[in-house]
Amino acid sequence: MGRDRVKEEKDFIELTSVNSTQRVNEVKALIKKFITRDTKIIAANESQKKLIQSIKNNEITICAGPAGTGKTYVALALALSLLRKEGNRFKTIYLIKSIKTLKDEEVGFLKGELKDKIDPAMWSFYINIEKMILETTLTELINNNIIRPFPLSYIRGSSLDDCIIIADEMQNVTFDNSRTLLTRIGSNCKLLVLGDINQIDLKNKNESSLVQMLEMFEDTDKIGVVKMSEEDTNVRNPLISVIESKYKEYIAKNGNNGNGNGNGKKQQLND
Repeated sequence: MGRDRVKEEKDFIELTSVNSTQRVNEVKALIKKFITRDTKIIAANESQKKLIQSIKNNEITICAGPAGTGKTYVALALALSLLRKEGNRFKTIYLIKSIKTLKDEEVGFLKGELKDKIDPAMWSFYINIEKMILETTLTELINNNIIRPFPLSYIRGSSLDDCIIIADEMQNVTFDNSRTLLTRIGSNCKLLVLGDINQIDLKNKNESSLVQMLEMFEDTDKIGVVKMSEEDTNVRNPLISVIESKYKEYIAKNGNNGNGNGNGKKQQLND
């Protein structure tokens, strides 16, 4: 680890240190200025109802669900609502995601400051947030460190208080790194762990931590485990359910890589 990286990490952790009650109140007033109305969320299916109840009732929620079930949207909507609400100390939303690109879609080394490097991985968060608040409001919340992208690689050594942590794409986080994440929670903290076991981008899919977390923490006090049903209504586009079904059928017939001609033999690609 070079000097610049050490300094960058030290500065980042210092910026996330515990603030006084006065500071919490100041930030709450600022939040009210930017978010002028409450963010309402109405469950579109039974799985979303379970997710909403788990987030409200538990300090940690671990949720696995297929594409299009709205798990990230629900988590962000509830986080924004809790952020604005009086009577709690939540003053920050930390957005965490593994900086793991799609297979064979790596963009190489990214130049620039830390924010420039992690911002592309956060776009899926931002797109969902902009469905609820104006883009200019989102920018203000980010500029004032109320919504904070947090690189998973810097999280060791931090204890995050008075906050809501949303960790998405956890199927691409290894077992050891998931342990590091879950043990970062401080006082008055909610941690929302989200992922889809059908979209593991790790080279060794067995290194994915999501399945293990679902098994380990089921029936654990203050930790909710939600497995969103594939049968529930798809809230993004109904065609996604059809697409996912077709991919699963094809992979089941041709193997994990989906390479085949329908008879279990690999296709020969000709120029």
